Amino acid sequence: MKTQPLFVIQELVAREMRRKYSRSKLGILWSVLNPLLSMAVLSLIFSSMFRKSIENYPVYYLTGFLIWNFFTTATNTAMTALADNQALILQVRIPRSVFPLARVCTAFVNYLYSLIAYAVILAWFGIRPSGAMLFYPLVMCAVFLFSLGMGYLLSVLYVFFGDVKHLYSVLLTLWMYLSALFYPLDLLPEIMQAVIRENPVYNFIAAARECIMYGSLPQPGVTARILVWGIGMYLTGAWIFRASQNKIVQRL
Repeated sequence: MKTQPLFVIQELVAREMRRKYSRSKLGILWSVLNPLLSMAVLSLIFSSMFRKSIENYPVYYLTGFLIWNFFTTATNTAMTALADNQALILQVRIPRSVFPLARVCTAFVNYLYSLIAYAVILAWFGIRPSGAMLFYPLVMCAVFLFSLGMGYLLSVLYVFFGDVKHLYSVLLTLWMYLSALFYPLDLLPEIMQAVIRENPVYNFIAAARECIMYGSLPQPGVTARILVWGIGMYLTGAWIFRASQNKIVQRL
């Protein structure tokens, strides 16, 4: 039975949204509350510590957290997309790539809801709109492509090696601390700063902070890195996914 990919993606996203909030009375409101609560906790702990080096620390943290939360949610859920939809994959003739894509799109929908909280915080701290903010959607396009490429790669690995889920959880912990999510980069030794500047997620976050908080475009090197990482990871993940499709069906 053949089914239109776009229709399937829409249905899968709707299903995932219903499943995520099925037992919650506040439902989708948690997409707004979660970043606010996380910001409040981290600000309470670190704002006094970094007050001299970071102006508007809650905005600094929340800008990075939204990107990090989208990336981790998208890749973690995309990882199990093929295994979770095993029966549907074997019964319906449709590109298998739609299953990881639907998970990433679901994470993006949640991210869009969280922008409500972000807009409130920006207004509260007096961050005025600027032309540089128009660069922010380009940053998120790069994050989306990077996450989708990672999702394709992880979904293939998970089919053949289920323990990758636990290994990835450990990797994400290290990755988070190397992304300058809640601390200023200039507090670290120069060699660590050099390492973190090559981290794709850090570059996404740094570019977002530059255009949102400081009203200026990211440096050309940062812009180049986010585009190369976003497009490069997507192409790599998509190629590996296509090359592995026959083996995936046999394994499932």
